[in-house]
Amino acid sequence: MNNMELVKSKTILSKVKYGNDWYGVDYNMNLYRGCPHGCIYCDSRSNCYHIDNFDIPKGKENAINILEKELSTKKEKGVIGIGSMSDTYSPVELKYEQTRSALKLISKYKFGVSIDTKSDLILRDIDLLKEINSKNNVIIKLTITTASDELSKIIEPNVCVSSRRFEVIKELTDNGIYTGIMMNPVLPFITDTEENIKELVRLAHLAGAKFIHTYMGMTLRENQRDYYYEKLDKYFPKLKETYISYYKESYNCSVPNYKKLYKVFTDECDKYGILYNMKDIIKDYKKEIKDNEQISLF
Repeated sequence: MNNMELVKSKTILSKVKYGNDWYGVDYNMNLYRGCPHGCIYCDSRSNCYHIDNFDIPKGKENAINILEKELSTKKEKGVIGIGSMSDTYSPVELKYEQTRSALKLISKYKFGVSIDTKSDLILRDIDLLKEINSKNNVIIKLTITTASDELSKIIEPNVCVSSRRFEVIKELTDNGIYTGIMMNPVLPFITDTEENIKELVRLAHLAGAKFIHTYMGMTLRENQRDYYYEKLDKYFPKLKETYISYYKESYNCSVPNYKKLYKVFTDECDKYGILYNMKDIIKDYKKEIKDNEQISLF
C-alpha cells in the first residue's frame, strides 16, 4: 500500500449544530476524507462537500495530536460521532490505525462514542469499545440496506456483504456493545420491497440488534446524482428514466410506497422488540451508563 495522502486540518472535533437529537451525538469527527467502499448511492460524493477523488481516502495531517489537544480542553465529556462523511474503517485504517489511536484518546479522556460503519474491521477494536463503554456511552451503527448479499455486492461493492455485517452486530452485542442498524438509504424501486424489509428486520433480530433506524428514502443532489444514475444504467437498465420522471430534481427522494412500507417496517420491529424511534434509541443506549454510575455511588 502506497503512503496515504494527507490534507491539512486545523481541527478534528466539531460541536454538532443540530442539537444532540441525532443518536445523542455532541461532537463530530471524521479522520479520513473520501472512502473506497464504492457505494453507488453515497451522499458524500455531493459537490457541496468539496472532496476531490472521493474513492481515494486521505488522512488528516497531525490528526491525533490535534485531537488530544481538543479532548484535553473540552469540559463536556459528550458522545463523539465518527464516520458520518466517510467510513472510518476503510482498508487504509489497517495500516495507519488513525481510528484506533483516536479511540484510545477517547477512552483516556472519558468521552463516549457513536460510530457509523459498514466494515467488519471494527471488530479489531472491541477491546477499546468495551473500555470506553465502562466509562461513558457507546453506540455502534452498522449500515445495512438489503438482506441480499448478491444485491449488496452491486450497490456496496467494496465492503463486506450484508450477512457479514449481521455477524458483526452479533459479536458486538455479545460483547455488551450497544449495536443496531442504519437502514439508510432505502433505494426506490430497488430495496423498497416488503420482502426485503421483513427479512432485514428478521435477520437483525437474530443478530441481537437493539434498533433499526430509517428515513425510507434517499438523497440525490449534484455529482452524487450523476454517479448514481451512471450505476443505474450499468446495473438496472432503464431505471434511471423512472427516477428522472418520478423525482425530477428533488433532493429528498422518499420511496413511492412510503406510508405502507414504513408501517410494515414498524410492525416487524414491534414484533421483535426492536427500537426504531430516535428518541427511544437515545434513551435506551444512554441509560445504561447512568445506571452504572448510580450503582457505583452506592
